[in-house]
Amino acid sequence: MSERGQTRLPRAIYVAGAAGLAIVAVPMIGLLVRTPWSDLGGLLASDVVVDALRLSLLSSIAATLVAAIVGIPLAIVLARTDFPGRSLVRGLVLLPLVLPPVVGGAALLFALGRRGVVGGPIADLTGLVLPFSTLGVVLAATFVSLPFMVLTVEGSLRNLDRRYEGAATSLGATPWTVLRRVTLPMVLPSLISGFVLTWARALGEFGATITFAGNLPGKTQTLPLAVYVALEQDRDAAVAISLVLVAISLIVLVSLRDRWWRAL
Repeated sequence: MSERGQTRLPRAIYVAGAAGLAIVAVPMIGLLVRTPWSDLGGLLASDVVVDALRLSLLSSIAATLVAAIVGIPLAIVLARTDFPGRSLVRGLVLLPLVLPPVVGGAALLFALGRRGVVGGPIADLTGLVLPFSTLGVVLAATFVSLPFMVLTVEGSLRNLDRRYEGAATSLGATPWTVLRRVTLPMVLPSLISGFVLTWARALGEFGATITFAGNLPGKTQTLPLAVYVALEQDRDAAVAISLVLVAISLIVLVSLRDRWWRAL
């Protein structure tokens, strides 16, 4: 161990680590080199980009709110109760983390489409068609981002010192009061991390969105979908939009640092 407590590692480890960093860093450098800096402002101010940005912000914020409303209670249940099939439930909730987004979009289409298992009756009763709509974009984003909210909050709850909750209960606090006044304030940093990570994932969603909601300018075309279209029509615009998404993602990760990982 060195004076600072760091372990001495074989040189080959550093070389392999540098190679791993290069795999991620080189494409980012290529994006920066290819960026048309002189025309960046004009490209980002175009109607297509502005509409896509507006829709991306709207849908990602809505998806984050929905994920919080259903994900935080789900995380509490998974962290604090033991019931048959809990591992299966957790696996299902976290499935979008490893599931190809296009497959998730197809699953949404089969379930919530005009002739889907659930979407069919909804359309017949209310006339509401979810696919190829802005609401469909929100649903797709919620589907892929929900695991980030659940995983972050559940991990924090599992690591929480429960003696404080026990003390509050012994003083006569109701379960709802304990949750509201003790538990949630103690995991507030993880709640914030969950909100930010969920929002960032929803903002960058592509595969499930294009499969379930389509790619309709002004209606379902988010920033990632705009990049996809621009790659065939205007490479400079694609690079400019990509740079915005990379910048947002990097800011999110750097600002959170290791807070998320400590919660797991």
